[in-house]
Amino acid sequence: MGQTRRTVATGALALGLSPGVALAAADLALVAQYGAPEAPVTVFETDAGGLGVFAHGQPARRLSPLAPGRYAVEGGGELLVTARGVRWDGAVLPRRDFGAEVQAGIRRAVRADPKTLRERALAATPPKESGQFLQADLVDLATIDPTIAFDIRYAGRDNFMGLKLYERPAAWLQRPAAQALGRAAKALAAQGYGLTIHDAYRPWFVTWMFWEATPPASRVFVADPAKGSRHNRGCAVDLTLHDLATGAVVQMPSRYDEMSTRSYADFAGGTARQRALRQILRDAMVAQGFEIYPEEWWHFDYGDWRRYPIGTKTFTELAG
Repeated sequence: MGQTRRTVATGALALGLSPGVALAAADLALVAQYGAPEAPVTVFETDAGGLGVFAHGQPARRLSPLAPGRYAVEGGGELLVTARGVRWDGAVLPRRDFGAEVQAGIRRAVRADPKTLRERALAATPPKESGQFLQADLVDLATIDPTIAFDIRYAGRDNFMGLKLYERPAAWLQRPAAQALGRAAKALAAQGYGLTIHDAYRPWFVTWMFWEATPPASRVFVADPAKGSRHNRGCAVDLTLHDLATGAVVQMPSRYDEMSTRSYADFAGGTARQRALRQILRDAMVAQGFEIYPEEWWHFDYGDWRRYPIGTKTFTELAG
């Protein structure tokens, strides 16, 4: 999957390398994914301001308008707008929101009582680790920079499982990672943006809850508690940008925690502005020592994350 993903992204971005004019509303409305989840077709805005299309695993092609709702496809063929999606090469492709569909399926399958699940998780035994680890020194991110905002999804029900998993909305990182995040926040503030944190340190028992409540067919999306999660070590952070002038969270190529190809860090779809904003976030984080996580544009790992042990302290214990 990774190799195919990168091939698709490279081909699509090559269609336009310099900023262009914004698309008309009717054209912009076509920017989406279509067809089947195993072979999606993506219509996107090129960096030059036009439209392009690529099928899963295939190079991108330009779309040239012929008439309202009708486009010539570079290399031959036409793409037609239909009431429910598009028609391309004779195939009718319905408009899809794969991330929302996957989330709805997981929520329907979750059969966990949150209270019982939490009690079982707290009683579970974390994996034993060997080796030399750095001493944990978790810092409350609310103390780092006043421009940082918080939208901690796992402290409520607005998450892929639909369950409240944290006892309070808060975020901690190991001190070096927290300090690096503060530097990234200052650099972004100079560009008019702030950081909105969705998740950071995650106690191991919550990783256990994810695994236990997620249906086996969907466990590819969650970390195995037998190995622990990057978040458990306190150097992983999930975040996005907000506009400092308005406080509004910006639009990225996908939603946070979306389980679809739109979440890949190098997904070539979406609008030119969405990709540019994703790049602004990436540049600021990488400049301060964070690593990109290929499958999730919002997830970054601080360089020393492997040197910290799996953490078990709850948010209540950390708050003291």
